[in-house]
Amino acid sequence: MKKTSKQQISNKQQLSHVRIIAGEYRRRNVGFIDANGLRPTPDRVRETVFNWLADSLVNARVLDCCAGSGVLGFESLSRGASLVHMIEPNRNQFLELHNSRQMLQIHPSKLNIHQGYAENVLPTLEKTAFDMVFIDPPYGLNLWQTMLHLLIDNQLINNNTLIYIEANQAHHEILGNDYARLFEIKYKKMGQIFVGIYQLDLKSSLT
Repeated sequence: MKKTSKQQISNKQQLSHVRIIAGEYRRRNVGFIDANGLRPTPDRVRETVFNWLADSLVNARVLDCCAGSGVLGFESLSRGASLVHMIEPNRNQFLELHNSRQMLQIHPSKLNIHQGYAENVLPTLEKTAFDMVFIDPPYGLNLWQTMLHLLIDNQLINNNTLIYIEANQAHHEILGNDYARLFEIKYKKMGQIFVGIYQLDLKSSLT
């Protein structure tokens, strides 16, 4: 029993929290585990990004390709999104996302949490374009181009979709030739983080 108790304490100590900034769940905290590559978007960055989005999230259908703490999705729901899909491969963090959903008393019809890698989950989603998509993968995996291609190929984004990209490098560097497929709405370097809001460029081919 002592071993189990210590393990429970250890797990609890490994759980950190990040707060929701505004909206219905303002100042509530959601939890995330200490896992490799899991780093919630800092408060200052999120505040800037959600100020950019303003009322665009009201009644929006939102997809968070790499949920992690889930704070981007929970913040979207807090600000009026009608439906959020989250994708998270880590089993323990997947369970923690469910804990956060229950703690915030979010009805399951408003939040779908998928366990698995985005590369595997995205092709299984209904082929209907989302209003808002967050692309914020672990930096070391270099998945930005892969995810953009999957979103386009599986008809999950269109020319009206707002696309958030977060990276540790300038976006034209991480996206290469695919950068030309995007129309920049907002872009900013904040410390060591590069963030931007885009839409698919109407002048660009989607294939």
